[in-house]
This record gives sequence, C-alpha cells and structure tokens, in this order.
Amino acid sequence: MTQTVTTTPSIPGPGSPQPVEPKGDTIDPRPVPWISATPEAGGERLRLVWWSGVEPCRTLDRVEVDESAAEVKVTIYEGPARDAQNVACIEIAVQKTTTVTLKAPLGDRKVVDGAS
Repeated sequence: MTQTVTTTPSIPGPGSPQPVEPKGDTIDPRPVPWISATPEAGGERLRLVWWSGVEPCRTLDRVEVDESAAEVKVTIYEGPARDAQNVACIEIAVQKTTTVTLKAPLGDRKVVDGAS
C-alpha cells in the first residue's frame, strides 16, 4: 500500500540543505533519487536530503512512503511547477531536504530509495 505523506521542512543552518515542502500539481512529476534518509524523533520521522535544481523548474511534488514489516520505501517526486512554462531557470545544483512522518517507528527496517 502506497501512502502519500505530508512533510515538514527542516530548519536550515549555514551550508545546510534548503528545506522544501511538497507543492503538488507539478507537470509530469518524476522520481528523484535521494542521498540520505536520517531517522529523527526516535525513528518516527525520516529526514531526506537530495540534489535538485531551482524552483520553479524543479519543484517537490510529493513524497510517497510504502511501509512493510521489513522495509520502508521512500520515493521523492519532482517536476516543473505549472507556472514555470516559458521561465528560464539557471542550471545550478541545489541540495534540498524535507521530513516525512512514518506510520510506525523505523526500528530495524531497511530504508529503500524508490527512485533507484
């Protein structure tokens, strides 16, 4: 069972990834690989970090979490915002972060990237 979850941005510090929230309604959202998924709050949440581009050309659409007894599959989806048509975006890498809340604490379950 796939669950679309609401995310909460993390607070940035110097050199930290840019916190983002899902905006939904992007054009043709595609899976994006993440580089880390760090448990927080006793394993009740996962803080995701990934490389992306600038908004509105690369906008977080949603994060899907599929939980089983053995693993937690997390898939980040990004796409251009609907209002990004005929907009020029610079080609620069941006590290982004968002946090998802799990249905059950992570425990010993393996975290898997759904975009891999």
